[in-house]
Amino acid sequence: MAIEKVREYFKAFGMEDRILEFDVSSATVELAAQAVGCEPERIAKTLSFMLPEGPILIVAAGDAKIDNRKFKDQFHTKAKMLTPDEVVELVGHAIGGVCPFGINEGVTVYLDESLKRFETVFPACGSSNSAIELTIPDLEKYSGYSAWIDVCKGWGEEA
Repeated sequence: MAIEKVREYFKAFGMEDRILEFDVSSATVELAAQAVGCEPERIAKTLSFMLPEGPILIVAAGDAKIDNRKFKDQFHTKAKMLTPDEVVELVGHAIGGVCPFGINEGVTVYLDESLKRFETVFPACGSSNSAIELTIPDLEKYSGYSAWIDVCKGWGEEA
């Protein structure tokens, strides 16, 4: 089970006890926000895409959506999301629990600018009923991210 993989991952940092497990589903941004008790935008959703060089994960705020033009400008290819089967095979987690922790080798992680407006965010932990509260510096540290990118829309319009 993927949550066990994530638990083992965080055990190396002495943080496995910080993983939250819920009696209800946290598989969508809305459900996760209800389970955690926070605003939906503070859910750090992890989106899976395929690039010519391999699979990538983009961690973005719960209210952000991929902007196809920004994605193409960043990666020089069209945004192609992985199928649910590809996510399990290539990333190592199932849809609803995808996170940048305890993932398969060869998956590149990016953090989207939409997250920077929060002190803490809640990414999943490998299952559809888990999360962990992390500061942005913690997310940077534990996600093994490659870069901050700006490929989302829908979150900064009011600013």
